This record gives sequence, C-alpha cells and structure tokens, in this order.
Amino acid sequence: MPITGQRVVRRTLGRRLTRLRVACGKSRREVAEAKLGISEPTLHRIETGKVPVTAANVRALCWLYGADQSITDALAELALGTSQQEWWDSSPVIPDWFKLYVGLEASASRISTYYGEVIPGELQTEQYAMAVFEAEKPADAEAAHRHVKLRMQRQKALFTRTPAPRIVTVLGEDVLTRPVGGKSVLDGQVEHLRRVAKLDSVDIRVLPFSVGAHAAMAGAFRILDFDAPDDPNTVYLESHIGALYLEEPREIDEYRRIFMMVHDASVPLDAFR
Repeated sequence: MPITGQRVVRRTLGRRLTRLRVACGKSRREVAEAKLGISEPTLHRIETGKVPVTAANVRALCWLYGADQSITDALAELALGTSQQEWWDSSPVIPDWFKLYVGLEASASRISTYYGEVIPGELQTEQYAMAVFEAEKPADAEAAHRHVKLRMQRQKALFTRTPAPRIVTVLGEDVLTRPVGGKSVLDGQVEHLRRVAKLDSVDIRVLPFSVGAHAAMAGAFRILDFDAPDDPNTVYLESHIGALYLEEPREIDEYRRIFMMVHDASVPLDAFR
C-alpha cells in the first residue's frame, strides 16, 4: 500500500536517514560539525519525523553518508512528501498530538482496537459523538460542533480508502448499555454498528460482562499495523491531554497478546444479545 500522509512520510524518511548515518559510523554531533547547515537538534527532529525535510538537505546528508545515487534520488523524492498537508493539518480544533494519530491511521493496513467505556470515534454516529463531547462541558459552546464535524470527516476518509484498512474492534458490554445521549441515541448508535459490521473490512465484537476479569482492564488501546516496511507498527494510548505512541517490538508484542486474549473471549456483534 502506498505511504500517504506527511507525518508517515516524515517518519519513514527519518528512519532511513538514521540507518544510513549509523551504518557509516557517524554521530549526530559529527554530522552537525560537517558544516552542512544542519544543527544537531535539527537532525534529531529530522530523524524522528518531527519536521518537513528539503530535498537539498537529504542530498547533503546522503553525500556525507556515502549513499549511492539511486538511494539519494529515492530519498530526495520521498522528502517532497514531508511538507504536503492533509485535511487535518490545518485544523485548529485537532490537537497536535492527535494529528499524528490521524496521519498514521490514514496509512495503517490494520487497526485493532479495544474500548471498554465508549464507542471509538471512527464508529460513532453524529448524535453519539455530540453527546460525548458535550459531556466534557467545553468552555467554547461551539467546540463540540466543530469536533463532531471533524470526526465525521475523519470517518469518511477512513471508510472510503482504497484498499480499505482491516478494522477489528472489541467493545466492552458496558459500551452497548450506557445510554450516552439517551436511549434513542444509543439505539441509533447500536444500529449503526450493526450496519458497519457488515462491511467485509470490519469486524466488531463484544466482550460480555460474564467474562469477568479480563486482560485489557487497564484501559483502551489501539494497535496500528502497516504494510510499508519502513513504518513500524504502533500502539496508541490516549488521555485527556495527550497520547503515547509505543513502537518497540516488545511493547507491540505485549499489547498484541492482550488484544488476542480479549478478542478470543469476545463474541461477534451480531451474536450478542
């Protein structure tokens, strides 16, 4: 699947440049001292995918690292995608820490999710989403409406992708019984879930109360898998004020183990009563 989204491209380019630097035995300080016009802090931001990168800087780094012409040309072309904006980049409503997630979601080939308290945003109806945002009592009365509009836009981008990402979601039974927005809103939300679950690319499951204690009781999480070999699989953990992105193989393996346990203990949505 082609790599899309400037943040994903930045991460991919950063990792490739890091490998080249390490392979030639240079530290970031040594690169900064090479008089390329790239400081040590800037190189750190480039390698961690935090900033756009010019083709000229990529060519200069490749020259310093002794990369051949084909690699240099390929990475210089990749650099062009580090400054292309997506729809979410210009939005003042979406916090910066979540823009990274949206960029990753736009390129993930599989998204595995466990939520025990609330329907995840990509599966919410407009009415349910409004009730969730209004419950936070935002100081700006219009903030909830702007957030909901952007959430619907994100859903459209996700579900109209070609090829479609594989979405596997495990919901705690509490999610389907808590009357968020009232009974009619919840009923509409459940019907929406049933419609979405009929898509070939979507699998929605329910973890019943009868299971008792389970492996994911510490809270919600997402695992994003990528087909692109230079973009590592990622676990996403969200709080009210920020998010944590885990990429170490041992971290991914542990969350995948937890997800498989709750997945195996859950039942398909259409079988849940």
